[in-house]
Amino acid sequence: MDFTIDKKEQYALIDLKETFLGNEIPASLEEVARTALKASHNLILHLEKCTDFDSTGAMVLRKINRLCANDLGIFIVVTRNEDLIEKLDNAKIQDLEIFYTVEEAIDAVFMHDLENEFGAGEDGYDPEDYDNGED
Repeated sequence: MDFTIDKKEQYALIDLKETFLGNEIPASLEEVARTALKASHNLILHLEKCTDFDSTGAMVLRKINRLCANDLGIFIVVTRNEDLIEKLDNAKIQDLEIFYTVEEAIDAVFMHDLENEFGAGEDGYDPEDYDNGED
């Protein structure tokens, strides 16, 4: 499998250089993704050159998506290929995020982490702040 990987603190970016996500490539992609997810719970898959995938490719994308979600992370696919986007939509991968650019995907990772951070903390409600005048 021809790819590059860029690991940052909050995400890992896998740039797949293959045109077809099928045959033996999905298994290799899953292995790379699992390794990357040990360091970060967010994964961006750049499919700039990819134009198609088979059922094995769809299955691995579902698996990677589930692995990210189980760790409160996000899995994002980046592609501008409208046919590929339609095929990804038809694959019914639950809550799969698709963006046109890597920059948009990185922004989405940071927004996702902020949402998780605010959602995991206290709700900030203190009943004493809301004196109802009954003294």
